[in-house]
Amino acid sequence: MTWIQVIVLSIVQGLTEFLPVSSSGHLRIVSELFWGEDAGASFTAVVQLGTEFAVLVFFAKDIWQILTGWFRGLFNKELRGFHYRMGWMVIVGTIPVALVGFFARDIIRDGLRNLWITATVLVLFSFVFILAEKFGKKQRPTEDLKMKDAIVMGLAQCLALIPGVSRSGGTVSAGLFMNLDREVATRFSFLLAIPAVLASGLFSLPDAFDPQAGQAASALQLLAGTSITFVLGYASIAWLLKFVAHHSFAWFAAYRIPVGLLVMALLAFGVLQPV
Repeated sequence: MTWIQVIVLSIVQGLTEFLPVSSSGHLRIVSELFWGEDAGASFTAVVQLGTEFAVLVFFAKDIWQILTGWFRGLFNKELRGFHYRMGWMVIVGTIPVALVGFFARDIIRDGLRNLWITATVLVLFSFVFILAEKFGKKQRPTEDLKMKDAIVMGLAQCLALIPGVSRSGGTVSAGLFMNLDREVATRFSFLLAIPAVLASGLFSLPDAFDPQAGQAASALQLLAGTSITFVLGYASIAWLLKFVAHHSFAWFAAYRIPVGLLVMALLAFGVLQPV
């Protein structure tokens, strides 16, 4: 993998990871469009670590409160408050994607990276955003988060394993269907993604150096890539939280649908190869 590939793909990852446009889908498209080959799911998973470190820093206070509240509640029933319940919600909500990601890892790394699938999902899943915004009441506050919400959003997170869906798009849409406030659903989506993405990145680290698992990168390139995604990811979090406070998620469908149709056209005319 060349340095220009690492820089460009890391910029794409950092800018799109938290937006409901699918960072994995964009990495797949950009890599194929400019270099005629797939960067590989392993490289994608590793550079995602930078964006997840951005989440850890941005939500450090929330994460600390959840961790301390959860540990205190384990040993003292009288201290089992909201943060204790939130800890269990993140744990339980992570289980579905952990199981699917582990047992279906070969399909995820190969079969689902067909660009026809990515383009189709970019278009079709956009209508899920629109329906979620239309039918979700967006009234329930953070204090009203329940285990049922965590399970539903955790199941929706599994869809993010398909390039083109978007982790935030899937989980936030599920939260909106559960009538959560848009900003509440978005913040919980970020927290829910932390264990899954960190585990995926660390698990995929050895494969990122293997040419058979995609375009191999050096340790220095992976370090540079995660640094770029950290900076841009942090900025993206701040921007998205401000955006969703006043704007509909359906706005992103206006971007996703044309991009998906454009990729389909490029595939049809042979400009892009699906695999």
